[in-house]
Amino acid sequence: MMETKRLTLAVAVVTALQLATPAGAASQARLPKRVDDVTRTEATNVAFVVPALPALGLFVQDPADSLYRIARQELNQGNYQRAALLFRRIRTQHADSRYTADSYYWEAFAHYRTGAADGYRTALDLLQSQEDRYPNASTRDDARSLYVRIRGLLAEQGDSRAAQDITQRAQGQEGVCPEEEDDVRAMALNALLNMDADRALPILRRVLERRDACSAELRRRAVWLISQQESDEATYLLLEVAKGDPDREVQEQAVFWLSQVHSEEAVMALDSILMGSGDRELQEKAIFALSQHDSERAAASLRRYVERPDVPEELQENAIFWLGQSQSPQNVQFLRQLYNRVSSRELKDKIIFSVSQQDSDDAGEWLLNIALNESETVELRKQALFWAGQQGHLRGDALRSLYHTVDDREMREQVIFVLSQHDEPSAVDVLMDIARTETDVELRKNAIFWLGQSDDPRVAEFLLEIINRQIP
Repeated sequence: MMETKRLTLAVAVVTALQLATPAGAASQARLPKRVDDVTRTEATNVAFVVPALPALGLFVQDPADSLYRIARQELNQGNYQRAALLFRRIRTQHADSRYTADSYYWEAFAHYRTGAADGYRTALDLLQSQEDRYPNASTRDDARSLYVRIRGLLAEQGDSRAAQDITQRAQGQEGVCPEEEDDVRAMALNALLNMDADRALPILRRVLERRDACSAELRRRAVWLISQQESDEATYLLLEVAKGDPDREVQEQAVFWLSQVHSEEAVMALDSILMGSGDRELQEKAIFALSQHDSERAAASLRRYVERPDVPEELQENAIFWLGQSQSPQNVQFLRQLYNRVSSRELKDKIIFSVSQQDSDDAGEWLLNIALNESETVELRKQALFWAGQQGHLRGDALRSLYHTVDDREMREQVIFVLSQHDEPSAVDVLMDIARTETDVELRKNAIFWLGQSDDPRVAEFLLEIINRQIP
């Protein structure tokens, strides 16, 4: 009788699958293609069907489904004690549920979120129970990380056994670095840094001294941990990594964090990387890091680098851009002199932009001189005029004079455009004069167009005047 029931159940499941799945899905799941193919031996154990159900988007109803959903909802809403009780109930009421293995982790997480020392210890017991009973649970990686996080918190609260455990995990095993072990060890190192930086930094130094490819990811994590420490020892470690780690990503991270270390030693190290490295990406990181140091020595390093004849133009442009971001008379003077020595249109364009970032009358005057220099290309003159206008040093009367000074039609169009970017009434006055008196029809139309974009209340009446004058 029992065998007949099993056969009936197997046939029913296969039939339902054939009706519910697309063509070929059943064969991909290695299910019988026809009900007739279900042998009596196969039917005595319906387990041959069940593993295929998730792959087909179908699940056997778990008696703990509702309880698990409610528990997760309570957890998300911050009802941690209630959530812990519900996760525990999954194991006591539905021991065979597919949620049982992970319920240990989620109950532990709920106790951890309470923030109480007793909750921490209860969570540790639960995580240990999961490891003993369900070592292959889907939440084991998260459980390892949570275990170390809790041990670190207890160590900070004076728990000597937790402190010893954290130290041992931070030291780890040399030559063993599966990704999950890196996660756990990095978290242990972080906990040890928070608890006792003097004891953690030597361990981090040993991590960074490793040169095997297997430890590269752990070294990257170690660099970040060190960067969070404000100490001479941490700075020294970053300098050593930036100059000598064999992994470029580890070096790049160290160079980036050196941008936050405001010391002459950091500037010297970055200078040596910029001048001595043949790695363009690393040099680019060094340029940025130096630009973040508000010191004349860092700026001098960038200026010296720009002048080198062997520097790729893209990196020259990068350094020129950052030189313009600091308000420095030395940088402005350097850029103005450099402009006369370079022939590249792109470099000149970058210099014009960088000078325009300086809030000084000298910078504005230099830009205006470039705009008036007929030996320069029209495009460079237009760029200089535009940025001079953006600085705010060119007002309506100055632009009126400039409009009548330049003879080039494109430059006059640019003056009109620059006028349109100013809100003061004097700029609108100049545009109306151009629209009223300019003999070049296209330039008049250009001025009228930009007047139409103005919010000045006088513009509507002026445009009506223009219209009436055009009608016989």
